[in-house]
Parts: sequence; C-alpha cells; structure tokens
Amino acid sequence: MRRSRTFIPTTKEAPSDATLPSHQFLVRGGFINQQGAGLYNYLPLGKIVLEKIRTIVKQELDKAGCNEVQLSFITPISLWDRSGRADTMGKEMLRIQDRHNNDFVLSPTNEEAMVELVKNRVTSYKDLPLNLYQINTKFRDEARPRYGLLRGREFLMKDGYSFHASKEDMIREFNLMEETYKKIFTRLGLDFRVVQADSGAIGGDGSKEFHVLADSGEDTIVVCNSCDYGANIETIFASEEEIDALNEKSYEELQSKKIDEKCSCGGELSFKKGIEVGHIFQLGNRYSHSLEANFNDENGKPKPFEMATFGIGVSRLVASVIEQNHDESGCIWTKATAPYMVNVMISNIKDEAQVALGEELYAKLQDANVEVMLDDRKDRFGFKMKDAELIGFPYTIIIGKELANENVQIFDRATKEKTEVNAANIYEKIMELM
Repeated sequence: MRRSRTFIPTTKEAPSDATLPSHQFLVRGGFINQQGAGLYNYLPLGKIVLEKIRTIVKQELDKAGCNEVQLSFITPISLWDRSGRADTMGKEMLRIQDRHNNDFVLSPTNEEAMVELVKNRVTSYKDLPLNLYQINTKFRDEARPRYGLLRGREFLMKDGYSFHASKEDMIREFNLMEETYKKIFTRLGLDFRVVQADSGAIGGDGSKEFHVLADSGEDTIVVCNSCDYGANIETIFASEEEIDALNEKSYEELQSKKIDEKCSCGGELSFKKGIEVGHIFQLGNRYSHSLEANFNDENGKPKPFEMATFGIGVSRLVASVIEQNHDESGCIWTKATAPYMVNVMISNIKDEAQVALGEELYAKLQDANVEVMLDDRKDRFGFKMKDAELIGFPYTIIIGKELANENVQIFDRATKEKTEVNAANIYEKIMELM
C-alpha cells in the first residue's frame, strides 16, 4: 500500500482520558477513533490488525474440529427469562424493544441462543460431540467504560459452545480447547499465563482464564516460578475488600507484598498483573436443562446435553499486544499482528534515485507477498520517522542520503537499531530478516 493513498490520521495528541499506552498509541497511530463512550471505530490499520488476530483464532479452532456459525446480534429476552439470567445479568445487558413492544437484548454472550440453535436439531448421542463457535459483535453496558479497547461497551468476541453426551467427554473438549487457546496466544507472540478462575455469571463447576502479562493489567493473579500453576486472586481470597485492594495496587506495589505460602510443587509464588483475554468454562447441563435441550442416549432415553463454553476477546487482544509491547515512541507489534511487516521510506521524494529504488523494492516485496507500505509522502524525514515508530512497523527501510554511497538503512522497531546495507543487497537482507 502507498502511504499517500492510505487513510492513517496520526496525531501528536492523545485523548484526555487515555491513561494506558494501548489507548494512547492506537488512537495517535490512526488505528482507532472513539465514536462514543466505550464505542470505537476501526480505521484501516486497526481493521488489518483485528482481521489478522481473527484469522489466527479461526485457523486454530478449525484445526481442532470446531464449526463456525454466526448468530443474530439481537436475541429475544424470552430466552434469557427461561435460563434465569434475565435478572442476574443486571444493567450490563442492554435491552431494547421493537415497534411491536417485543423485548430483545443486545447479546453480551450467547449460551441461550446457541442452545436454542442446537435444540431439536441434534437429537442423538451419535451426533455428539459438537463444538460451534462464532466471532461476532457483543455489547455490555459497562458502568465505567475506559482504557480504550480493553474495557469498551461494544467489542468483537469469539464465543464457542460444545455439546456432549457425557461429563467425561465435555472435560476432554475443555482440555482440548485449553491447548488450542495456548496455540493461539503463542502464535500471536504473547507472554501469557493460564489461571484458575471464578465462573461468575456464566456459571458451571470449573473455569480457567488466559491472561496476557502486563504491568497495566486490571486483574491480579498469583503464579509459580517453577511450574505452570496460576490463579486469579478471586479464587484465593474470600474478602471482596481484599481482592479490590490488591487489584488497585500497581505492579510495582505488588512486588513489595510477598506471599508466604509455597506452591504445591515447592516453587515460589508471586503476584503478577494480567489482562484477561480468554475464559473457558465447564457448564454441565445448566443451560440445556433450563432450556429443555435434550438428546437421546444409547438406550433411547432423553438427557440434557453436557456443555462447555469458550471465549476470546478478539478486539481486546489488539490492545493487549500493545500493552505488552510498546515504548515511549509508540507501538511495537509482534510479527503475527503487525499491520505491515515492512515500511519502505523514501526520505526525499524529490530525489529521483531514491524514488526509483523505493518503487523497485516496493514492487519486488509485493510480488513476494510481503505486507509492505511505501512511504511516498512529501513530508520531511523526521516526521516520517516518528510516524513509523508510532505505528510500529517491524522493519523500516530508510532510503536516504546514503544512497549516494550505494547504502540504505534497516530500522528494527523492536530494538531501535539501524543497520547499514548495500542497496544492491537490500531485498535479500530484508527477506532474510523476516
């Protein structure tokens, strides 16, 4: 893509309410803009990142045998009445009426709707197990929407629901999805932990959360330095006051609070801050029983489905990548999430030699299916360079004055190192780096 033809409205100023790096840099870098309280538009760069994350999520789920569907964003409130959650979800669930005074809800999650989809369509144990998922818009009317994409009201979520003939098979699928989620977050290049969690309003007998480790995370988790053990403090401390007090502490403050107990493996336990990006639940038959969704077992007797549910905050992951990967200059995208892998910068658009090399390199990289941006703007070099750092292209090829000596530079965004390369070898060098 040519920068002169791309809509990337970068700015020096961050929103007045932007306290977290992801909120500041995603707005300043022209990835998103605010439509209203907790409501965000995705501009071209933000949409590319969002779709990259969505694609990785879909690829791993499909490999694991899941089936993608898409449910209506609007759900009749009658389904929620039958499950008993119409009252328990509270004011976060935004209710609306149509012109005939029928009551609906903007879906905050879709357990009820997915059970209704399967009900009377899957009737035999021979048709099980079944895992259905969607990557779709959700709405939760947060009392205090803040932190940009990390706590918005409208968001993109992957929500999956599995149906089983036995609890044992449900647990098998639960474990499979845990491993599948690990593959997703690993491919995205994130440092994360899996922790024991409280099931909350979703319900069920057991659940696990997936947390991206970040000093700015809202949640406090306990992890072991010797094994994979991790737990949200909500599962450890009974007092809400103690939980709130710990969550309000900064990462630095938590480091001075030592945990006296040892892990069962003998390892040291410590507090970390995390951003919840995934949650998986063992539901049992809570929803299938209340919604009368049954299948016939081997003996022809009707039984409610055993269920599990699995969620990933797809849009939240956009911000989580930056909370974990940034510096004072802007975004540092992982290779799997970068909107463009290479930024070819022509320092002086009036220099015919620079333009010729830039155009040649741009064409070769496009032919090689490299995601490349050609910065062909008439702006001065310093402005272009600050833009490149703010946006966070993994590699920027600087075609500047040194071209007179047959040299160009490769700027590595993660390390901020500039490497001088002979212009004749620049294509091979950048391909080698990727």
